[in-house]
Amino acid sequence: QVQLVDSGGGLVQAGGSLRLSCAASGRTFSTYAIGWFRQAPGKEREFVAAISASGGYTYYADSVKGRFTISRDNAKNTVYLQTNSLKPEDTAVYYCAAAPRRSATTTPGAYSYWGQGTQVTVSS
Repeated sequence: QVQLVDSGGGLVQAGGSLRLSCAASGRTFSTYAIGWFRQAPGKEREFVAAISASGGYTYYADSVKGRFTISRDNAKNTVYLQTNSLKPEDTAVYYCAAAPRRSATTTPGAYSYWGQGTQVTVSS
């Protein structure tokens, strides 16, 4: 069982940055791949980034590649999403999720545990 708590969202101007955090409970955190997803009003949840259990492999949606960076600190049971050069279209609720597998995946259905979400709002 893994419990996830998302934090770090807020209101920022276009071009700004935020660092989102996903703190996990449980002694087996280092065996889970972690993903970040987001959902904007009226839209479906979409994949943003994912990282393997070891942290050695990362994947990004084309829309955030080069602007967002996912990382993890298994000693602190925490995953981070550094978001730079934010755009108004990045506005959404961001969720982290844990998948019981070592390899990262972009598929929402592979993730068993989800955080409560953190709101990111980018003003133009």
